[in-house]
Amino acid sequence: MSQITSLPILDLSQLDGTAEQQQAFLDKLGRSARDVGFFYLINHGIDAELSAQVQQLSRRFFALSEADKQQVAMIHSPHFRGYNRAGSELTRSQPDWREQFDVGAERAPLPLDSGDAGWKRLQGPNLWPEALPELKPVLLAWQKAMTTMSLRLLRAFARALELAPDAFDSLYGDKPNEHIKLIRYPGQTAETSSQGVGAHKDSGFLSFLLQDQQRGLQVEVAPDQWVDALPLNGAFVVNIGELLELASNGYLRATVHRVVAPPADQDRLSIAFFLGAQLDAVVPVFNLPEPLARLALGPASDPLNPLLRDVGWNYLKGRLRSHPDVAQRWYNELLQQQPQHTA
Repeated sequence: MSQITSLPILDLSQLDGTAEQQQAFLDKLGRSARDVGFFYLINHGIDAELSAQVQQLSRRFFALSEADKQQVAMIHSPHFRGYNRAGSELTRSQPDWREQFDVGAERAPLPLDSGDAGWKRLQGPNLWPEALPELKPVLLAWQKAMTTMSLRLLRAFARALELAPDAFDSLYGDKPNEHIKLIRYPGQTAETSSQGVGAHKDSGFLSFLLQDQQRGLQVEVAPDQWVDALPLNGAFVVNIGELLELASNGYLRATVHRVVAPPADQDRLSIAFFLGAQLDAVVPVFNLPEPLARLALGPASDPLNPLLRDVGWNYLKGRLRSHPDVAQRWYNELLQQQPQHTA
């Protein structure tokens, strides 16, 4: 494989074209997901005006007073929704210098009985700032549009793996894990931490990033070889999550990435959308055609943070590690326990 210096660009509108155009898209999708694990997606069908509204309202949210933002602080949510100030989320035990606002699927909490799995507490309503009522309808409209588009792309992945187009449908069912994260990276001086977000992989199926014009996202395309995912107007940066790596037995690649904080006199706004499986799903290893199966390397798993096939436990494990204050308040009894999970 030749040295990678930039991310490939994929045109989702090719799926509306001729059989040859569709196959060209699927071939490039498979190569990009295997070789890099990241790509730009253009002509994706998400309304540009709606995305611009999301960016504008995100700026307005982060400009609210500290009191207004603390009214929706994540510490108030057993579902890990709401606002975190810079430095409160951890990646690999180090603070990430970004402030953020997390929104999940707007669903009622699951009824809980004594002894139920801890991950059942993850489903529930979002926290919405009273000082910015316009935020809720716009974010939920964008979330709905992003879910529709991302499920279309996920079915294209099934086709690229030469599986049935609906191969992954049962994993997300009628309750996919739809997660939006509004993120603002404040500028940092040379004397302070440059970790906007520490090096990590994403845990779901697919991640989509809407960037502003400030650079910062970097992708580890080979050990210690980092490529800048520079902003590309009108495009999402898309990356593969660990669920797809696991489901394809490592044929597809969930790639380590990080964000470098902007210079002191600037900031960076990004909007992330994560598509995951429904919480009660268990991810199987799909039987790929023999030519593809031969190239599957097995999923990479950090022994200090093992990848679980049980979606709910895997998602909760990540939340508990990233947000120790929320974990202490709402999941204290689980912190000293090892969850039972499928091997």
